[in-house]
Amino acid sequence: MGDLIILTNVGNPHALGQKPITFPRQVVALCQAPFLMDDPNVGVLFPADAIARAKHYLSMTSGGLGAYCNGGGLLGIRKEVAEFIEKRDGYPSDPELIYLTDGASKGVMQILQTIIRGQGDGILVPVPQYPLYSAATSLFGGSLVPYYLEETANWGLDIQNLHQSVSEASAKGITVRAMVIINPGNPTGQCLSESSLKEILQFCNQENLVLLGDEVYQQNVYQEERPFISAKKVLMDMGPPMSKQVQLVSFHSVSKGYWGECGQRGGYFELTNIPPQTIDEIYKIASISLTNCTGQIFLGIMVNPPKPGDISYDGFLRESNAILGSLGKRARIMTKGFNSCRNVVCNSTEGAMYSFPQIRLPPKAVEAAKRAGKVPDVFYCLKLLEATGISTVPGSGFGQKDGVFHLRTTILAAEEDMHGIMASLKKFNDEFMEQYEDTTEAILGLNE
Repeated sequence: MGDLIILTNVGNPHALGQKPITFPRQVVALCQAPFLMDDPNVGVLFPADAIARAKHYLSMTSGGLGAYCNGGGLLGIRKEVAEFIEKRDGYPSDPELIYLTDGASKGVMQILQTIIRGQGDGILVPVPQYPLYSAATSLFGGSLVPYYLEETANWGLDIQNLHQSVSEASAKGITVRAMVIINPGNPTGQCLSESSLKEILQFCNQENLVLLGDEVYQQNVYQEERPFISAKKVLMDMGPPMSKQVQLVSFHSVSKGYWGECGQRGGYFELTNIPPQTIDEIYKIASISLTNCTGQIFLGIMVNPPKPGDISYDGFLRESNAILGSLGKRARIMTKGFNSCRNVVCNSTEGAMYSFPQIRLPPKAVEAAKRAGKVPDVFYCLKLLEATGISTVPGSGFGQKDGVFHLRTTILAAEEDMHGIMASLKKFNDEFMEQYEDTTEAILGLNE
């Protein structure tokens, strides 16, 4: 049994030692304790731009952070989000069509609650998938309709598979009403290309589906070949009639990116081409799910960070680049480490903060798992935990094709620990494979 539990199972950066970025914490501290700004020495402890930003946000509230705001969130911050989206995509964004939420998860649940009327309504979800979507679909009484990502194509999309999934659902009496994409992917770490996004949007238009774009990892991209591009930008680039027809809901959050402020619960969703009567229903649901003000301020700073010439800009840029640069290094170390392991194949982590390697378990290991009453990849992950202290998530928790096994691990462990973690994992894995692999199988594997 390992002496230390290494928590690589949850995308929770600060729990694994990532330090918070200074400027947003300074602003929020002043907003939480505005009396500090009356102290004559406040300028010694806080930079002038943080003080100015705190006053800016407090002026948007009806009584500080302890007061309610309206169902959609503080209008001033929604305007900042709209400006961020317009700058990112090159197309206008309406703050009245932006809703601030307690993290992206709460926004996803609000939208699914609006869409799902009963068991006859299906939600098309990628497999492997982030379990929020299957859980929320079940909670609201809908039906999950899976579509499988192609691992051999770096977790790419097969449009024919999408059509097949809809046809099979229809044969069961299920009306598919929405499609989910996660870009960059969780747990798979891939970035969708512009051509793939066009195919998805055309498919949604053809099938009359609402597209739910989970884009919370849009700042977590570690290669240049396939940069993040938003579903909204691709849709607008396609022009009429598509740009006026396809219904799209896009999500973002302060929990991911290089901020990692999971506990602050700040997020938003933007509505595109959603009918007015549906927006009225969304507003009703948002109004009974009031959003915390602190998370909104973190979100405002994320979309409107310090600019060149601001006192805090250099420090903010230095901290941000250090985090993103280190995440990229850790992603490469982890991919290389997994691919050095016996019977393990791992696609590159292009974005997000996870690796999702395939573990090719020998038949004897599968049989041992059955005797132990465990799913095979659960059996492997428990043995890994017992031997090394490394906590991972079995691929079966995200969905996978029959007879194929994975695990998911984050890339969030400290950079200086990453080589040691991967060496420990490789030692365990290779000994595990040697224990359960027939000599004949091993020879055949070496000759492949």
